[in-house]
Amino acid sequence: MEQKLNKTFIKNLSKSKGEPKWMLDFRLKSYECFKKMKDPDFGPVLNVPFDDILYYKKTEDEKSNWQDVNKDTYRTFCNLGVVDAEEKYLDGVSNQLESEVVYHHNKTDKDIIFMSTDMALKKYPDLFKKYFNTLVNYQENKYTALNGAVWSGGSFIYIPPNTKLDRPLQSYFRIDTASLGQFERTIIIVDENSSVSYIEGCTARINAKVSLHAGVVEIFVMKNASCQYSTIQNWSLDVYNLVTKRAMVMENGKMQWVDGNIGSSVTMKYPSCILKGDYARGECISIAYAKEGQILDAGSKMIHIGRHTKSNIVNKSIASNGGVANYRGTVRINALASDSYASVKCDTILLDEVSQSDTYPLNIVRNDSSVLEHEASVSKFSEEKLFYLMSKGLTADKAKDLLILGFIDEFKKELPMEYAVELNRLLKE
Repeated sequence: MEQKLNKTFIKNLSKSKGEPKWMLDFRLKSYECFKKMKDPDFGPVLNVPFDDILYYKKTEDEKSNWQDVNKDTYRTFCNLGVVDAEEKYLDGVSNQLESEVVYHHNKTDKDIIFMSTDMALKKYPDLFKKYFNTLVNYQENKYTALNGAVWSGGSFIYIPPNTKLDRPLQSYFRIDTASLGQFERTIIIVDENSSVSYIEGCTARINAKVSLHAGVVEIFVMKNASCQYSTIQNWSLDVYNLVTKRAMVMENGKMQWVDGNIGSSVTMKYPSCILKGDYARGECISIAYAKEGQILDAGSKMIHIGRHTKSNIVNKSIASNGGVANYRGTVRINALASDSYASVKCDTILLDEVSQSDTYPLNIVRNDSSVLEHEASVSKFSEEKLFYLMSKGLTADKAKDLLILGFIDEFKKELPMEYAVELNRLLKE
């Protein structure tokens, strides 16, 4: 398939996927919007080489048994620990390589929908159309528009009423090809009195050319339901990670984002909650660890609409070797969101004299009965604590590891066990 981004490419992509006309029309509208829009006027400067990006690559058809997957693909996911994690910890997995899901297995016997987003468009067209593009509109920014034009892959999950999964569902996204653009679309609907835990992992092979990851996530948490969405992205340093994630939370529902940003050259990501129903709750616990050559601009947004709503943002930033780790967030308590409460806590630790971190909060309260608290701190690496640990027999590197892991302890507590182990390994590297 010709890769130059134009109407012909989009028509051929939609045709190859066997999509209905309304989806082709949506893609073309998104493409026209993308051409007109500029990069965001905040955050790091973006120099995405759009003419060099490979917008779609399919490696093989989706399989449900690892024995049927290409041996090289299987070996890749084995080395990442994904195959082992499926056996021990998960109720279902979906693994995407390049632009398409290559392996999917729903292990639970409960009556849920869990499949690739492309497959859901075919099998559940009415349910798909009801929620698609309703929470994250393609017109929001240049990269939601690009996603709308060329989206491929991602996970579609529907948890029916009164259903609670015993173990998490997981999706893993892998980029192996230089200059690839990955544009998955994930939709999660958690119906009344139900709950789900979803884990997302992201890695890429190190290449000499820029790759682009511009996913969109839409989550709907219904009355008395709950959803936990955990991410650890460990993209290589040639990846631009520009993602839009948002959840709508209805009466007495709860949404929790657990968001880890370790890799990528540039990240712009702000998981959001719209607390629409009374007594709805939203939480985002995140870390960003920026090293040499990295700018991680991350945070969260909490919009209070319902009465007695609560939100909590805890952000931990670490910067070393000249890295830049910024917090950017918004909390808005609307006029009718009476008796609501919001808390924001941002802690940053700088491991040397050349690294940077800034905080860009926007906090708005529009009624007199609500409370918003904001706390921020920036500190340098404690030489005293390092000296104390070394006096107890630890090497300098092990003492440093221990201090960093202690700094992000609140984040680690919220991660499923296998991801907490993976995070420890990544930080030590």
